[in-house]
Amino acid sequence: MSNGLSLADQITLELRADIIGGRLLPGMQLVENELVGTYNASRNTIREALHRLGQEGLTRYVRHKGVVVRRLEHDDIRDLFQVRRTLELQAIAKARPLCEYQCDRMRDAIEAAELARDREDWRAVGTHGLRFHQHVVGLLGSPLLDEFFTNVVAQLRLVFSSAPDEARFQAPWLLRDRQIHRWLVAGDKSSASEAMACYLDDSEHQLLSTFTPSFRH
Repeated sequence: MSNGLSLADQITLELRADIIGGRLLPGMQLVENELVGTYNASRNTIREALHRLGQEGLTRYVRHKGVVVRRLEHDDIRDLFQVRRTLELQAIAKARPLCEYQCDRMRDAIEAAELARDREDWRAVGTHGLRFHQHVVGLLGSPLLDEFFTNVVAQLRLVFSSAPDEARFQAPWLLRDRQIHRWLVAGDKSSASEAMACYLDDSEHQLLSTFTPSFRH
């Protein structure tokens, strides 16, 4: 293939993108026969793609159901935020003055989230908000870390999708993203880092308090 990806690679990327976009939700079944028809692929290719998603922590096998989109638990949330602190705070600490395209990509993600908020599309608010944080990690200039963090974002998307009231969860974060962006543009890494650390602490605390023990199954 011209892009160097196998069909299984492409299907894996598309299914992951559907998770990040909130189109595949926790608990949804991924039925082999349906995916064979959707992607005009062999059953072995579909199984390979589903296996890769399982390795990325995005799906799991359930007896009598097959492969389903994964529901994350409290320990997973803590682990995800440990990774976020490591990468996002390091990215800010090591950031050089923002290039115009870096500034624009962050601003575009924030503005897309604000437009989604205005139309009360809270799922899209979460997706675009996560895109802003992907651009923060992108300041490290590492394609390998970008790819790794994309998988982290997909798992976070599954956590957000499981929130009992996603609107209530997503609403507070946009102003904080915009303020972090302002400090990064101004070159005030100390303020941006402090704000991001508080952001991540508060977000983790809210998620952990949102999900009751019944979420852990």
